[in-house]
Amino acid sequence: MKTMTKAKSAPALPLNTILDGDCIEMMNSLPEESVDLIFADPPYNLQLRGDLHRPDNSKVDAVDDHWDQFDSFKAYDKFTREWLAAARRILKPNGAIWVIGSYHNIFRMGAELQNQGFWILNDVVWRKSNPMPNFRGKRFTNAHETMSWASKSEGGKYTFNYEALKALNEGIQMRSDWVLPICTGHERLKDDNGDKAHPTQKPESLLHRVLVGSTNPGDVVLDPFFGTGTTGAVAKMLGREFIGIEREEAYRKVATKRIASVRKFDRDALQVSTSKRAEPRVPFGQLVERGMLRPGENLYSMNGRYKAKVRADGTLIGDDVKGSIHQVGAALEGAPSCNGWTYWAIKRDGKTVPIDLFRQQIRAEMADRPN
Repeated sequence: MKTMTKAKSAPALPLNTILDGDCIEMMNSLPEESVDLIFADPPYNLQLRGDLHRPDNSKVDAVDDHWDQFDSFKAYDKFTREWLAAARRILKPNGAIWVIGSYHNIFRMGAELQNQGFWILNDVVWRKSNPMPNFRGKRFTNAHETMSWASKSEGGKYTFNYEALKALNEGIQMRSDWVLPICTGHERLKDDNGDKAHPTQKPESLLHRVLVGSTNPGDVVLDPFFGTGTTGAVAKMLGREFIGIEREEAYRKVATKRIASVRKFDRDALQVSTSKRAEPRVPFGQLVERGMLRPGENLYSMNGRYKAKVRADGTLIGDDVKGSIHQVGAALEGAPSCNGWTYWAIKRDGKTVPIDLFRQQIRAEMADRPN
Protein backbone atom coordinates (compact mmCIF):
# COMPACT_ATOMS: atom_id res chain seq x y z
CA MET A 1 0.00 0.00 0.00
CA LYS A 2 1.42 3.37 -1.04
CA THR A 3 1.40 6.27 1.33
CA MET A 4 0.53 9.57 -0.29
CA THR A 5 2.36 12.57 1.05
CA LYS A 6 1.04 16.03 0.46
CA ALA A 7 3.56 18.29 -1.22
CA LYS A 8 4.42 21.35 0.77
CA SER A 9 3.29 24.53 -0.88
CA ALA A 10 5.68 27.44 -1.09
CA PRO A 11 5.20 29.93 1.73
CA ALA A 12 3.18 32.97 0.74
CA LEU A 13 5.07 36.22 0.33
CA PRO A 14 4.33 38.77 3.06
CA LEU A 15 3.31 41.42 0.58
CA ASN A 16 2.86 45.04 1.67
CA THR A 17 4.26 44.19 5.08
CA ILE A 18 7.14 45.51 7.18
CA LEU A 19 9.05 42.57 8.66
CA ASP A 20 10.60 43.01 12.09
CA GLY A 21 14.07 41.51 12.28
CA ASP A 22 17.57 41.16 10.89
CA CYS A 23 17.63 41.68 7.12
CA ILE A 24 19.74 38.57 6.40
CA GLU A 25 17.57 36.27 8.51
CA MET A 26 14.37 37.73 7.08
CA MET A 27 15.51 37.43 3.46
CA ASN A 28 16.66 33.86 4.04
CA SER A 29 13.15 33.03 5.31
CA LEU A 30 11.54 34.11 2.04
CA PRO A 31 11.00 31.80 -0.96
CA GLU A 32 13.76 31.62 -3.57
CA GLU A 33 13.35 33.63 -6.78
CA SER A 34 10.26 35.45 -5.54
CA VAL A 35 11.18 39.14 -5.83
CA ASP A 36 11.38 41.31 -8.96
CA LEU A 37 13.48 44.19 -7.64
CA ILE A 38 15.52 45.01 -4.56
CA PHE A 39 16.33 48.56 -3.53
CA ALA A 40 18.95 48.59 -0.79
CA ASP A 41 20.18 51.57 1.20
CA PRO A 42 22.50 49.80 3.68
CA PRO A 43 24.50 51.35 6.51
CA TYR A 44 27.20 53.62 5.10
CA ASN A 45 29.82 52.87 7.77
CA LEU A 46 30.68 56.58 7.84
CA GLN A 47 33.45 56.29 10.45
CA LEU A 48 32.52 59.63 12.01
CA ARG A 49 34.84 60.81 14.76
CA GLY A 50 33.16 63.07 17.30
CA ASP A 51 30.29 65.53 16.84
CA LEU A 52 29.79 67.86 13.92
CA HIS A 53 28.88 71.52 14.55
CA ARG A 54 27.72 74.35 12.32
CA PRO A 55 29.51 77.73 12.33
CA ASP A 56 26.95 78.98 14.88
CA ASN A 57 27.99 76.05 17.12
CA SER A 58 24.68 74.22 16.73
CA LYS A 59 25.05 70.44 16.46
CA VAL A 60 24.55 68.71 13.10
CA ASP A 61 22.13 65.78 13.19
CA ALA A 62 24.54 63.46 11.40
CA VAL A 63 24.57 59.68 11.00
CA ASP A 64 26.03 58.47 14.29
CA ASP A 65 23.48 55.75 15.08
CA HIS A 66 24.56 52.33 16.35
CA TRP A 67 23.33 50.59 13.21
CA ASP A 68 25.90 52.48 11.11
CA GLN A 69 28.89 51.45 13.21
CA PHE A 70 31.13 48.46 12.47
CA ASP A 71 34.29 47.39 14.26
CA SER A 72 36.37 47.18 11.08
CA PHE A 73 36.25 47.09 7.31
CA LYS A 74 36.52 43.33 7.60
CA ALA A 75 33.32 43.21 9.67
CA TYR A 76 31.54 45.51 7.19
CA ASP A 77 32.66 43.40 4.24
CA LYS A 78 31.38 40.24 5.93
CA PHE A 79 28.01 41.91 6.52
CA THR A 80 27.88 43.09 2.88
CA ARG A 81 28.74 39.64 1.59
CA GLU A 82 26.03 37.97 3.65
CA TRP A 83 23.17 40.35 2.89
CA LEU A 84 23.95 40.43 -0.83
CA ALA A 85 23.99 36.61 -0.94
CA ALA A 86 20.59 36.55 0.77
CA ALA A 87 19.31 39.18 -1.66
CA ARG A 88 20.52 37.30 -4.73
CA ARG A 89 18.82 34.10 -3.57
CA ILE A 90 15.36 35.70 -3.52
CA LEU A 91 15.68 37.59 -6.80
CA LYS A 92 13.86 36.14 -9.78
CA PRO A 93 16.12 35.09 -12.70
CA ASN A 94 15.29 38.33 -14.51
CA GLY A 95 15.29 40.42 -11.35
CA ALA A 96 17.57 43.34 -10.56
CA ILE A 97 19.00 45.22 -7.61
CA TRP A 98 19.80 48.84 -6.82
CA VAL A 99 22.26 49.67 -4.05
CA ILE A 100 22.97 53.22 -2.95
CA GLY A 101 25.89 54.51 -0.94
CA SER A 102 28.52 57.16 -0.40
CA TYR A 103 32.25 57.01 -1.04
CA HIS A 104 32.57 55.21 2.31
CA ASN A 105 30.92 52.02 1.09
CA ILE A 106 29.77 52.05 -2.56
CA PHE A 107 33.04 50.71 -3.97
CA ARG A 108 33.19 47.88 -1.45
CA MET A 109 29.60 46.94 -2.35
CA GLY A 110 30.34 47.19 -6.07
CA ALA A 111 33.20 44.71 -5.78
CA GLU A 112 31.02 42.28 -3.81
CA LEU A 113 28.19 42.58 -6.33
CA GLN A 114 30.58 41.37 -9.02
CA ASN A 115 32.09 38.69 -6.78
CA GLN A 116 28.64 37.16 -6.32
CA GLY A 117 27.72 37.07 -10.00
CA PHE A 118 25.54 40.16 -10.31
CA TRP A 119 25.98 41.99 -13.62
CA ILE A 120 26.36 45.74 -13.18
CA LEU A 121 24.28 47.63 -15.75
CA ASN A 122 24.93 51.24 -14.73
CA ASP A 123 26.20 53.35 -11.94
CA VAL A 124 23.91 56.32 -11.44
CA VAL A 125 25.05 59.47 -9.70
CA TRP A 126 22.41 61.21 -7.62
CA ARG A 127 23.61 64.82 -7.67
CA LYS A 128 21.93 66.69 -4.85
CA SER A 129 20.60 70.08 -5.87
CA ASN A 130 20.66 71.23 -2.23
CA PRO A 131 23.47 69.32 -0.48
CA MET A 132 24.38 69.78 3.15
CA PRO A 133 27.47 72.02 3.46
CA ASN A 134 30.82 70.67 4.61
CA PHE A 135 31.06 72.26 8.06
CA ARG A 136 34.66 71.34 8.79
CA GLY A 137 35.88 72.96 5.61
CA LYS A 138 38.66 70.44 4.98
CA ARG A 139 37.14 68.57 2.03
CA PHE A 140 34.84 69.11 -0.92
CA THR A 141 31.15 69.33 -0.12
CA ASN A 142 29.63 65.86 -0.45
CA ALA A 143 27.08 66.74 -3.12
CA HIS A 144 26.28 63.30 -4.52
CA GLU A 145 25.64 59.65 -3.77
CA THR A 146 26.17 56.74 -6.13
CA MET A 147 23.77 53.95 -7.03
CA SER A 148 24.76 50.68 -8.68
CA TRP A 149 22.08 49.00 -10.79
CA ALA A 150 22.68 45.33 -11.53
CA SER A 151 20.84 42.36 -12.98
CA LYS A 152 20.97 39.05 -11.13
CA SER A 153 23.33 37.63 -13.71
CA GLU A 154 24.84 38.37 -17.11
CA GLY A 155 22.21 37.98 -19.81
CA GLY A 156 19.26 38.49 -17.46
CA LYS A 157 16.20 40.02 -19.13
CA TYR A 158 15.80 42.81 -16.60
CA THR A 159 13.06 45.46 -16.83
CA PHE A 160 14.07 48.81 -18.27
CA ASN A 161 11.28 51.21 -19.25
CA TYR A 162 13.38 53.35 -21.57
CA GLU A 163 10.49 55.29 -23.11
CA ALA A 164 8.94 56.04 -19.71
CA LEU A 165 12.19 57.54 -18.41
CA LYS A 166 12.59 59.48 -21.64
CA ALA A 167 9.09 60.88 -21.17
CA LEU A 168 9.96 61.88 -17.59
CA ASN A 169 12.90 63.82 -19.05
CA GLU A 170 10.79 65.78 -21.58
CA GLY A 171 11.59 63.51 -24.52
CA ILE A 172 15.35 63.40 -23.94
CA GLN A 173 17.16 60.14 -23.20
CA MET A 174 17.62 59.75 -19.43
CA ARG A 175 21.24 60.11 -18.38
CA SER A 176 23.05 58.43 -15.52
CA ASP A 177 23.39 61.65 -13.51
CA TRP A 178 20.20 62.63 -11.73
CA VAL A 179 19.82 66.09 -10.21
CA LEU A 180 17.27 65.78 -7.40
CA PRO A 181 16.93 67.54 -4.02
CA ILE A 182 17.45 65.89 -0.65
CA CYS A 183 14.53 65.61 1.76
CA THR A 184 13.52 68.95 3.23
CA GLY A 185 10.38 70.71 4.36
CA HIS A 186 7.12 68.77 4.29
CA GLU A 187 8.74 65.58 2.98
CA ARG A 188 11.18 65.29 5.88
CA LEU A 189 9.54 63.03 8.46
CA LYS A 190 9.78 63.99 12.13
CA ASP A 191 9.50 61.94 15.29
CA ASP A 192 7.37 62.78 18.33
CA ASN A 193 10.05 65.19 19.54
CA GLY A 194 10.14 67.12 16.30
CA ASP A 195 13.54 65.72 15.30
CA LYS A 196 14.42 63.92 12.06
CA ALA A 197 12.77 60.52 12.12
CA HIS A 198 15.69 59.10 10.13
CA PRO A 199 19.05 60.73 9.32
CA THR A 200 19.32 59.39 5.74
CA GLN A 201 15.71 59.51 4.53
CA LYS A 202 15.69 59.32 0.73
CA PRO A 203 13.44 61.60 -1.34
CA GLU A 204 10.40 60.09 -3.01
CA SER A 205 11.53 61.56 -6.34
CA LEU A 206 14.55 59.24 -6.31
CA LEU A 207 12.48 56.10 -5.71
CA HIS A 208 9.86 57.24 -8.22
CA ARG A 209 12.48 57.33 -10.95
CA VAL A 210 13.97 53.98 -9.92
CA LEU A 211 10.61 52.18 -9.79
CA VAL A 212 9.13 53.72 -12.95
CA GLY A 213 12.32 52.86 -14.82
CA SER A 214 12.95 49.31 -13.62
CA THR A 215 9.62 47.77 -12.52
CA ASN A 216 6.08 47.31 -13.80
CA PRO A 217 2.74 47.49 -11.94
CA GLY A 218 2.26 44.38 -9.81
CA ASP A 219 5.99 43.69 -9.43
CA VAL A 220 7.33 42.81 -5.98
CA VAL A 221 9.88 45.29 -4.63
CA LEU A 222 11.88 44.44 -1.51
CA ASP A 223 13.81 46.90 0.65
CA PRO A 224 16.01 45.16 3.26
CA PHE A 225 16.88 48.45 5.00
CA PHE A 226 13.39 49.92 5.03
CA GLY A 227 13.92 52.82 7.40
CA THR A 228 10.95 55.17 7.36
CA GLY A 229 9.46 53.52 4.28
CA THR A 230 10.17 55.68 1.23
CA THR A 231 10.40 52.57 -0.96
CA GLY A 232 7.10 51.23 0.34
CA ALA A 233 5.29 54.55 0.01
CA VAL A 234 6.34 55.05 -3.61
CA ALA A 235 5.71 51.39 -4.46
CA LYS A 236 2.16 51.65 -3.14
CA MET A 237 1.51 54.86 -5.10
CA LEU A 238 2.78 53.23 -8.30
CA GLY A 239 0.82 49.99 -7.94
CA ARG A 240 3.79 47.80 -7.00
CA GLU A 241 3.82 45.31 -4.13
CA PHE A 242 6.44 45.88 -1.46
CA ILE A 243 8.18 43.98 1.32
CA GLY A 244 10.10 45.97 3.89
CA ILE A 245 12.58 44.70 6.48
CA GLU A 246 13.44 46.94 9.42
CA ARG A 247 14.77 45.98 12.85
CA GLU A 248 14.39 49.40 14.50
CA GLU A 249 10.95 49.77 16.09
CA ALA A 250 10.96 53.57 15.89
CA TYR A 251 11.45 53.47 12.11
CA ARG A 252 8.80 50.79 11.63
CA LYS A 253 6.32 52.92 13.55
CA VAL A 254 6.93 55.97 11.34
CA ALA A 255 6.88 53.89 8.14
CA THR A 256 3.62 52.15 9.03
CA LYS A 257 1.86 55.46 9.67
CA ARG A 258 3.32 56.99 6.53
CA ILE A 259 2.31 54.17 4.16
CA ALA A 260 -1.20 53.94 5.62
CA SER A 261 -1.82 57.51 4.43
CA VAL A 262 -0.60 56.84 0.88
CA ARG A 263 -3.19 56.58 -1.90
CA LYS A 264 -2.52 54.31 -4.87
CA PHE A 265 -2.79 55.98 -8.27
CA ASP A 266 -5.65 54.76 -10.48
CA ARG A 267 -5.00 52.15 -13.14
CA ASP A 268 -4.87 54.52 -16.11
CA ALA A 269 -2.40 56.80 -14.35
CA LEU A 270 -0.03 53.86 -13.75
CA GLN A 271 0.43 53.16 -17.46
CA VAL A 272 3.77 54.34 -18.84
CA SER A 273 5.18 54.92 -22.29
CA THR A 274 6.52 51.78 -23.97
CA SER A 275 8.93 51.35 -26.85
CA LYS A 276 7.61 50.39 -30.28
CA ARG A 277 9.59 47.16 -30.06
CA ALA A 278 7.75 46.19 -26.89
CA GLU A 279 4.36 46.40 -28.59
CA PRO A 280 2.89 43.23 -30.12
CA ARG A 281 3.83 42.64 -33.76
CA VAL A 282 0.96 42.94 -36.24
CA PRO A 283 1.67 41.72 -39.81
CA PHE A 284 0.22 43.88 -42.58
CA GLY A 285 -1.44 40.75 -43.97
CA GLN A 286 -3.65 40.60 -40.89
CA LEU A 287 -5.36 43.82 -42.00
CA VAL A 288 -6.20 42.08 -45.29
CA GLU A 289 -7.37 38.88 -43.58
CA ARG A 290 -9.69 40.82 -41.29
CA GLY A 291 -11.20 42.85 -44.12
CA MET A 292 -9.87 46.18 -42.92
CA LEU A 293 -8.23 46.44 -46.33
CA ARG A 294 -9.39 44.60 -49.46
CA PRO A 295 -7.29 43.07 -52.22
CA GLY A 296 -7.33 45.49 -55.16
CA GLU A 297 -7.63 48.63 -53.00
CA ASN A 298 -5.08 51.35 -53.57
CA LEU A 299 -2.79 52.69 -50.90
CA TYR A 300 -1.36 56.20 -51.26
CA SER A 301 1.89 57.59 -49.95
CA MET A 302 1.40 60.25 -47.31
CA ASN A 303 3.26 62.73 -49.52
CA GLY A 304 0.76 62.04 -52.34
CA ARG A 305 3.38 61.08 -54.94
CA TYR A 306 2.82 57.34 -55.24
CA LYS A 307 0.16 54.67 -55.06
CA ALA A 308 0.24 50.88 -54.83
CA LYS A 309 -2.35 48.11 -54.98
CA VAL A 310 -3.03 45.69 -52.12
CA ARG A 311 -2.70 42.01 -53.04
CA ALA A 312 -4.39 39.02 -51.38
CA ASP A 313 -1.19 37.80 -49.73
CA GLY A 314 -0.55 41.10 -47.96
CA THR A 315 2.00 42.43 -50.41
CA LEU A 316 1.77 45.52 -52.62
CA ILE A 317 2.41 46.18 -56.28
CA GLY A 318 3.14 49.63 -57.65
CA ASP A 319 5.03 50.79 -60.74
CA ASP A 320 6.15 47.20 -61.38
CA VAL A 321 7.59 46.98 -57.87
CA LYS A 322 6.34 44.11 -55.71
CA GLY A 323 6.96 43.40 -52.06
CA SER A 324 6.02 44.34 -48.52
CA ILE A 325 4.66 47.73 -47.53
CA HIS A 326 8.21 48.63 -46.46
CA GLN A 327 9.98 47.31 -49.58
CA VAL A 328 7.64 48.98 -52.06
CA GLY A 329 7.76 52.30 -50.22
CA ALA A 330 11.57 52.25 -50.16
CA ALA A 331 11.79 51.34 -53.86
CA LEU A 332 9.41 54.08 -54.96
CA GLU A 333 11.25 56.70 -52.90
CA GLY A 334 14.68 55.41 -53.90
CA ALA A 335 15.48 55.14 -50.19
CA PRO A 336 17.48 52.44 -48.39
CA SER A 337 14.56 51.75 -46.04
CA CYS A 338 11.01 52.83 -45.33
CA ASN A 339 8.52 52.37 -42.49
CA GLY A 340 5.50 51.30 -44.50
CA TRP A 341 3.13 51.75 -41.56
CA THR A 342 3.70 55.49 -41.47
CA TYR A 343 4.31 55.86 -45.24
CA TRP A 344 1.03 54.46 -46.59
CA ALA A 345 -2.58 55.58 -46.20
CA ILE A 346 -5.96 54.68 -47.66
CA LYS A 347 -8.74 56.97 -48.78
CA ARG A 348 -12.08 56.46 -47.06
CA ASP A 349 -15.08 58.76 -47.45
CA GLY A 350 -12.85 61.39 -48.99
CA LYS A 351 -10.42 61.34 -46.10
CA THR A 352 -6.83 60.10 -45.95
CA VAL A 353 -6.50 57.45 -43.22
CA PRO A 354 -3.00 56.19 -42.26
CA ILE A 355 -2.87 52.39 -42.27
CA ASP A 356 -1.12 52.53 -38.89
CA LEU A 357 -4.50 53.36 -37.34
CA PHE A 358 -5.70 49.86 -38.24
CA ARG A 359 -2.62 48.35 -36.63
CA GLN A 360 -3.23 50.36 -33.45
CA GLN A 361 -6.84 49.14 -33.41
CA ILE A 362 -5.68 45.51 -33.49
CA ARG A 363 -3.10 46.17 -30.76
CA ALA A 364 -5.77 47.74 -28.57
CA GLU A 365 -7.93 44.63 -28.99
CA MET A 366 -4.97 42.43 -28.04
CA ALA A 367 -4.34 44.49 -24.91
CA ASP A 368 -7.98 44.20 -23.81
CA ARG A 369 -8.01 40.44 -24.38
CA PRO A 370 -7.76 38.47 -21.09
CA ASN A 371 -4.60 36.38 -20.64
